[in-house]
Amino acid sequence: MRTGNSTPHLPEDYDVQVGRTIPYYDLLHREAIDLVLSIRCRPKVWLDTGCGTGAMVQRARKTFPDTQFILVDPSPAMLEQARTRLGEEPKVHLLDPCRTQDLAGRIDEVPDVITAVQCHHYLSREERTVAVQVCYDLLAKGGVFITFENIRPLTELGTEIGKRRWGRFQKANGRTVPDVEAHLGRFDREYFPITVEEHLDLLRRSGFETVELLWYSNMQAGFYCVK
Repeated sequence: MRTGNSTPHLPEDYDVQVGRTIPYYDLLHREAIDLVLSIRCRPKVWLDTGCGTGAMVQRARKTFPDTQFILVDPSPAMLEQARTRLGEEPKVHLLDPCRTQDLAGRIDEVPDVITAVQCHHYLSREERTVAVQVCYDLLAKGGVFITFENIRPLTELGTEIGKRRWGRFQKANGRTVPDVEAHLGRFDREYFPITVEEHLDLLRRSGFETVELLWYSNMQAGFYCVK
């Protein structure tokens, strides 16, 4: 059982390193916030699971100052970084370290929005299924679940090409060849991507009435669902 965040980056160095590793990483946050702006009502409660250092919530708070944000991550060190980043704010609450699939019964509020950005691809298929179901069960009726993950291309050749593109991006952004090779070598060993089609099927089977592809580029994709 994995109880900590499986990223290879140190918490204090996470934001810089993830920007060199994941193409358009900042854009993922902006896309999530823009989608929430497009729903009819401003959220009262927003749960960010796999929150990392709290970077997305820091940005979202500027747009949604009246929303209560709940942050959780399996890594105590990540949560400490988030606490330092966000400070002591009455509308920001950090839970004790916890994985998404273990959140049932730990939240008193009913979230209108749940985000899971670049975290569930560390889970096995069975764990992922449980995690998505927990998100569905926690959401308010009409609530929105937004998730971004590393994904698996549809074919073996597509996976090979996608990895080469991903490696070129990382090298162009200052990562060393050994670091790039180590990261790509974690595919199917430490993170376990599924295809876009499998994502859509899982989200529908979890009970969501509306399931949409939000964003897709090379080996990352985002989805949103309405309960």
